[in-house]
Amino acid sequence: MMRRVQVLLLSALLLVAGSVMSSAPASAVIGGSKSTYGPWAVRMLVDGKPACTGTAVTTRWILTASHCFYEQARPVADKRISFRVGDLDVRKGTTVRPVPGKRVGSAHADMMLIKVSRMNVKTARLATDPVRVGQTVRQYGWGATCTEDENACQSRVLKQSTLRVVSPDTPRCKGYVTKGGPDFCMKKVSGIPAGGDSGGPVMSVGPRGTETLVGVFNGSDREKVAQAGKISKQLSWIRSVTRR
Repeated sequence: MMRRVQVLLLSALLLVAGSVMSSAPASAVIGGSKSTYGPWAVRMLVDGKPACTGTAVTTRWILTASHCFYEQARPVADKRISFRVGDLDVRKGTTVRPVPGKRVGSAHADMMLIKVSRMNVKTARLATDPVRVGQTVRQYGWGATCTEDENACQSRVLKQSTLRVVSPDTPRCKGYVTKGGPDFCMKKVSGIPAGGDSGGPVMSVGPRGTETLVGVFNGSDREKVAQAGKISKQLSWIRSVTRR
């Protein structure tokens, strides 16, 4: 089994073993398409540089991946973090910053909630039911559009990929997700998420404004499969934190 590698901006953040899939060959095609909608999507920056993607789940709380907050085995300080919100083009968004000391990681999944100054954005609806095998979902992010040097090809505009939920027993998923575990596995339909997409929304597919957040993207092989944390399994935790 190949070594697992965190799917994030590789030179910027800590690689956390056990939470994502192995890196694909450099010849893998990222693909995907430009998004025309995604008001809840936010871009996470560290020291002003692209790092991860996240989702506004309330006007004060952003949900993203826990591994985005570590560098060289140490937590990234709040003062180094900022988010761009409110526009599909990251250059045009509004900057919001964390409230110091107000971030909470899940004890059971690769998810982090971080409180920020108030955002004037549409927030994501949270899924109450688990994803189904065979369900089509859509992943959003500003991550890499190539595999050679992911730092050099971070997208300036929000992109999306379409995937289909598959059984954890699917050969390429086996060993990375487990039945009843915190993550679900997805197979590429069009495009595959990569570095910089970590923590971004995985949404159900429906008319604008009816989508629900079903997952938090946390890894892919850059070729055929990806994984995400299950919102339905973390719903009680999300609600308890965001009421604070």
